[in-house]
Amino acid sequence: MAGQSKRFAKYLIDNNYVDAVIQLPPDLFFGTTIATCIIVLKKSKNDNKTLFIDASGGFVRGGNKNKISDVNRIKILQAYIARKNAEHFAALIESKTIAENDYNITVSKYVDGKDTREIVDITELNKEISRIVFRQQELRTAIDEIVADIEGAR
Repeated sequence: MAGQSKRFAKYLIDNNYVDAVIQLPPDLFFGTTIATCIIVLKKSKNDNKTLFIDASGGFVRGGNKNKISDVNRIKILQAYIARKNAEHFAALIESKTIAENDYNITVSKYVDGKDTREIVDITELNKEISRIVFRQQELRTAIDEIVADIEGAR
């Protein structure tokens, strides 16, 4: 985090003003395709925690811009009101933890993204590769025999 931004974040966190940081999807606003976030400030908080919400995946494409659907707006609002951890969506973090993380208020630092990688059984994958290689060799042999027959017929 750059010097000025870090000092600003430090001031806000140390004074317990940051109520929530909401990461929005990219390409929502005219003139910018980058992802943006909303920082909700509150002077009289009941706790010394900041809620981080990752709403970056909750959009629909509308025309040439992304839009947050009604369902996702409600999900964001409900998470904000509940102020609880929600797997892959929201995390309630103590100010002390944020300070320990060099006052980094990036949502992805505190909310783990959903792992969308496919789990592959390497043993089954190797068996399938062996079957494909064997079948490929069978086909090559058959093609070679056909070519030999054609060349012999000339």
